[in-house]
Amino acid sequence: MSTWQSFQETVATRMSHLLEQVINLQPQQDSALLPAMQYSLLNGGKRIRPFLIYATGEMLDINKENLDMCAIALECVHSYSLIHDDLPAMDDDNLRRGKPTCHIVYGEATAILAGDALQTLAFNVLADYPAPATVERIHLVSILSKAAGNQGMCGGQSLDLQATNQQVSLDALHQIHELKTGALISASMEMACVFADLPEQHRNTFQQYARALGLAFQVKDDILDITANTETLGKPQGSDEEANKSTFPSLLGLEGAENYLNELHMQALNALNAIPYNTELLKAFSDFVVQREH
Repeated sequence: MSTWQSFQETVATRMSHLLEQVINLQPQQDSALLPAMQYSLLNGGKRIRPFLIYATGEMLDINKENLDMCAIALECVHSYSLIHDDLPAMDDDNLRRGKPTCHIVYGEATAILAGDALQTLAFNVLADYPAPATVERIHLVSILSKAAGNQGMCGGQSLDLQATNQQVSLDALHQIHELKTGALISASMEMACVFADLPEQHRNTFQQYARALGLAFQVKDDILDITANTETLGKPQGSDEEANKSTFPSLLGLEGAENYLNELHMQALNALNAIPYNTELLKAFSDFVVQREH
């Protein structure tokens, strides 16, 4: 097993423990809401955002207890976004990570509330989680709220909905996914960097890497929606085409999208080459993003 794969497994194990700990401490007000939150938050996943947080922290020698609260908060926001994305009013998906989506199991109303509750839990964690950080927490809240809201993920989702059944330009598609997908990925690295005294130039370079990686992740998703099967993906294959969404393959063709994916991969690697740190984990992760099969 490679060093980065071992690190990834360590992150996944750590996150499973931390997320179970946080969600199981939540009081159960009724018989439906907390189980719906648990169902979605603990449903596995690639843990991409936590990996970026801990890999950046490893590189910059940051206390893992500070990184924990950032990783938990980001996964809460990410899980909430998936619940809402799957709703009939949004992407209308019945399958997520190989299991029925939250609204299929618990109903639309409970799913909406579960997403809302996970979003607010994220900020509760940043405010109250036991960790050495003090004044940095305000900065963390600012980063996550911008990345998750109108200036980030929610804004991108809104643009994506408006673009359905339309042929948008490549620039417009970039804007959608830099917000919808890329904002939380960039926030992962930005939150880790809050705990390190870095030159502005290095912070900017990390953001260049995160931007290229976020777009690469989406381009690969678009490609897999065509080339992979439902069992491998853990969600319906061909759902983008069925929903008549603009994607990178629909604009560039499949070969063009694959070429663009390789270009973004090189941009990410070149950004890492420009900074004086041991970036091997982040480089290996870039390889994973473009080579993954689901």
